[in-house]
Amino acid sequence: MNTQTAGTLYIVSAPSGAGKTSLVKALLARMDGIRVSVSHTTRPPRPGERDGVDYHFVDRADFERRVEAGDFLEHARVFDNFYGTSRSAVQAQLDAGDDVILEIDWQGARQVRRQFPEAVGVFILPPSLEALRERLTGRGQDPEAVIERRMRDAVSEMAHYDEYDFLVFNDDFETALADLQALFRADRLRLARQAARHADQLAALLAAGG
Repeated sequence: MNTQTAGTLYIVSAPSGAGKTSLVKALLARMDGIRVSVSHTTRPPRPGERDGVDYHFVDRADFERRVEAGDFLEHARVFDNFYGTSRSAVQAQLDAGDDVILEIDWQGARQVRRQFPEAVGVFILPPSLEALRERLTGRGQDPEAVIERRMRDAVSEMAHYDEYDFLVFNDDFETALADLQALFRADRLRLARQAARHADQLAALLAAGG
């Protein structure tokens, strides 16, 4: 692998209700060369979910074998199910030159950084607690106790914003999306990546001086 042409690993985190999933989906529609890592999970598929697209659905024994083999960049237990990010799959995508997004929480982000210290962390925040509450209650289907628990969880998650490299406030969706695009565009303009990608063009530009 030529490290100069490899993609960049991004960790994107946010509290529930901040709009992370919608922003990442819109980013993929507007920019090429970006992959979202598909996690492995032991939970059964929900209606409409597809294996290999939404998740890689595996049984408990398979998941534990992968843990023992060290194939997960990060993994966690959520209630009675396990979730993990495949190291080999992410590395293959990076080696192919794609930028890779991991949509994980701050705990998973810590695990990933221990192995990929060069990963770029992006934290997405709502503009205010009032806006966050409005988004969490938008469906009008959850009881107040559930909303309060989600608010507490969100505040706990947001307390780790300072562990990331960039902050994106999702007040106006289009503005937040433009900010997110700017991060990816700027990274692709770094000298090492541009020089490797445009080696022939640079050589031609400098040929007259030889």
